[in-house]
Amino acid sequence: MIAIKKIFKTGIAVFLLLLPGFLLATVQLPSFFSDGMVLQQQTNAAIWGRAKARAQVKVTTSWNKKTYIDVADEEGKWNVKVATPVAGGPYSIIVSDGDPLTIKNILIGEVWLCSGQSNMEMPMKGFKDQPIIGSNDAVFNSTNEQIRIYTVPRAVERFTKDTSKNAAWKNATPENISNFSAVAYYFGRLLQQQLKIPVALINDSYSGSPAEAFMSAESLKAFPEIVIPSATGTEKLNNKNATTLYNGMIHPLAGYTIKGCIWYQGESNYDRPDQYEKLFPAMVQLWRNEWAQGNFPFYFAQIAPFAYSSLPAGNRNEKLNSAYLRDAQRKSVATIPNSGMVVLLDAGDEKTIHPFNKEIAGKRFAYLALGDTYAFKGFGFQSPLYDSLLVTGNIATVKFKNAPNGLTSFTKPITQFEIAGADKTFYPAQAVIAKGMIQVSSPQVATPVAVRYAFKDFVVGELFSVEGYPVSSFRTDDW
Repeated sequence: MIAIKKIFKTGIAVFLLLLPGFLLATVQLPSFFSDGMVLQQQTNAAIWGRAKARAQVKVTTSWNKKTYIDVADEEGKWNVKVATPVAGGPYSIIVSDGDPLTIKNILIGEVWLCSGQSNMEMPMKGFKDQPIIGSNDAVFNSTNEQIRIYTVPRAVERFTKDTSKNAAWKNATPENISNFSAVAYYFGRLLQQQLKIPVALINDSYSGSPAEAFMSAESLKAFPEIVIPSATGTEKLNNKNATTLYNGMIHPLAGYTIKGCIWYQGESNYDRPDQYEKLFPAMVQLWRNEWAQGNFPFYFAQIAPFAYSSLPAGNRNEKLNSAYLRDAQRKSVATIPNSGMVVLLDAGDEKTIHPFNKEIAGKRFAYLALGDTYAFKGFGFQSPLYDSLLVTGNIATVKFKNAPNGLTSFTKPITQFEIAGADKTFYPAQAVIAKGMIQVSSPQVATPVAVRYAFKDFVVGELFSVEGYPVSSFRTDDW
């Protein structure tokens, strides 16, 4: 009889815990605060969740035995910031509102957010019938307990969410890495090799998504031409709708303390380059505001050349040439503080929007971060960018930034420069490397006004820094 009473009481207890009103009886955390997570070293890392309304929540960290206390608001929300030590671990954290919850196997290290559309999302194993060169060997040799990965599940939402769908932190192993972002993994692998401390990679990407999908309704008020889903609408939304990914995938994560962000996107905005020139910096500013970490490093990949003209488009015009979008990205380096651009002009593919060589993108991201954020010295880490134009007679001299040791075409002819006069008609030009600059001329242009380089939808870069970084396509005009 006593045994029957115990079973009855246990059953009632389980039933009550399953009721919505009882779910907040114990402290709750978003799934990215879970076993195996990585916290950014030597900072005040944010941890938040829910508890009963007005409950006192205590967070105790094992590395310094310190307890942080917050009182949940009327909705049960609480937030603390814990001081993290230098890289190391494993550690644990106890979160309690009277009923303790322990997060185990925590490492302290460098945390990077990796976001964008399909070229960031593309896993190491490749997409169906779309390979990644050399990935099988890389996957086979990927086991490394010092690299941890987390993928934010896809989520399209009409309203902002406080939490994302559940997922788990994982160690780098062949099984886990084969399904993880190739660009992010190659980036993190090189970072971990050089820093020799734990590195965390948070993949927050969704294929085929325009930049406005990653932005809030408030931030898009400056772009009235972009349609924002109505709060009372009933239409089925997808990842191409403005705000939907911000609501479901970015906002829930915002505030998780990071070192910086790498971003690979733009393909879905290729037909709106003028808008993207303002939209992309606005997105970066929104994220920085949301994370409240100041101007954290934000590195982005310039989209690789591809025959975008083969894609369907409603209104065809000259600016459907993806070089205009690449140029909008090039200009963003100057308008976004603490940013840098990975140039892939030598790594595109005319037949696929998903270039096969993802290692080159990941490594260039890593070199950029190691040189710019971590102040490693003695190597090149960024592509030359157009700086200025000087016209003397019929010769236009182009100067570049980020080319301290000069330029090279590796002895191959330079054929991708064009030059125009006041009539705005471009002609193929002769180009000569001279003391780290390019002298451009054409017998058909007596008085040059503008120069363009590799300004085509698909092109293979032919001009590089001596360290081997491709010069970005560019134009000196705004026609």
